[in-house]
Amino acid sequence: MSADIGLIGLAVMGQNLILNMADHGFTVCAYNRTVSKVDHFLANEAKGKSIIGAHSIQDLVSKLKRPRKVMLLVKAGNPVDWIIEELLPFLEKGDIIIDGGNSHFPDTNRRYEDLTKKGILFVGSGVSGGEDGARLGPSLMPGGAPEAWKEIKDIFQSISAKADGEPCCDWVGPAGAGHYVKMVHNGIEYGDMQLICEAYDIMKRVGGFTDKEIGDVFSNWNSGVLDSFLIEITRDILKFNDVDGKPLVEKIMDKAGQKGTGKWTAINALDLGMPVTLIGEAVFSRCLSALKDDRVRASKVLAGPTIPKDLIKDKKQFVDDLEQALYASKIISYCQGFMLIREAAKTYGWELNFPSIALMWRGGCIIRSVFLGEITKAYRSNPDLENLLFDDFFNNAVSKAQSGWRKTIALTTTYGIPTPAFATALAFYDGYRSERLPANLLQAQRDYFGAHTFRVLPECASDNLPLGQDIHNNWTGHGGNVSSSTYQA
Repeated sequence: MSADIGLIGLAVMGQNLILNMADHGFTVCAYNRTVSKVDHFLANEAKGKSIIGAHSIQDLVSKLKRPRKVMLLVKAGNPVDWIIEELLPFLEKGDIIIDGGNSHFPDTNRRYEDLTKKGILFVGSGVSGGEDGARLGPSLMPGGAPEAWKEIKDIFQSISAKADGEPCCDWVGPAGAGHYVKMVHNGIEYGDMQLICEAYDIMKRVGGFTDKEIGDVFSNWNSGVLDSFLIEITRDILKFNDVDGKPLVEKIMDKAGQKGTGKWTAINALDLGMPVTLIGEAVFSRCLSALKDDRVRASKVLAGPTIPKDLIKDKKQFVDDLEQALYASKIISYCQGFMLIREAAKTYGWELNFPSIALMWRGGCIIRSVFLGEITKAYRSNPDLENLLFDDFFNNAVSKAQSGWRKTIALTTTYGIPTPAFATALAFYDGYRSERLPANLLQAQRDYFGAHTFRVLPECASDNLPLGQDIHNNWTGHGGNVSSSTYQA
């Protein structure tokens, strides 16, 4: 029994995490259902390192120090359940199973409950950063059985990315909280990517910029408030030419794929009644992109505005306005993401560490960016912060960005450039800052056709409109006074 931890799954992420652990002084036992992969890995990438192999589940477990720690990096869904079932006969109470894949948090909740009954400590951990992150330092978001944390903390925080000397890994919360936070991380990633794509499209179609010029803009942005991994790689993509000297990005089919984590976030937001509009629009934008044949036909028959040549006279101001629009919209995306996490904590009864969540995302992960440090500061200053927009830093940042934000969206609307993520971010901001919305009329409509009732404003309360009660009005004079039940779906 010599290994500190076992890892099942020798795809790129699994191999790189094992190598990372070995680099930090841990002995790792590697296993894969196709055992030839184990032998190949040991003879090549793992040669000379503190890595041993196993040719069966029983062999793997026999080589682990107690309490045994087994990490799974396999395809989400049934494969996770199958491997857990294979492991159970060889484990004992107090042993730890860690699912490091992109599992849906309800599945993690179920596995946590089932394994808790068997005395097994189950951890569902988000792992972000791609193959480079896994090798050099990922963002890790573990949650599940709290007793497991003291046993895995040293390994996880040692191999994680570091931001200002702090590990981008901390305990998230119970049950499926770790995978939940990773799900929201991926949803925010969808939003960030969509915003960046819209900025690229605006510069190309409205500004008439070349790919190299757009790459230069992203390079400049990456040295300011938008400094982030996604801005950095966008710069590199736009400057990458194919063998014929033409930008490779312009040869790629404009149909975006998706694995489902953004969709999970949007669905969960609807379930919890949270207006996470930007992630929703980012998911729908990928769906619209997939309708390539339809869009080609529509482009020939649907009318729209023509963009004049040399429309933009002051390109510096145009780019400055676009930078502010991107910055403000990005802030809104994170505001919505943390609103969703906050509501989930209340709904599911989780105690979550908000400053640590922001810190986990500062390094190693796909959405790492400079201003995540400000989110950490905001929650450390006020752990009960209701919304990031109530923090002085973000309030001032959005306020300063408003002029460029509004001008950019007005320009794209005028000339028919689709900017669903930019537009919904501003619409959310304007809705959130509105003391009064037209939902009074909407509720009257519901009461008119379905007797769904309404409540009255405090200043308008009277004997026939009592405060705090569900009221039905007989709008037609012949509809009767019986109301429908009142509920929130």
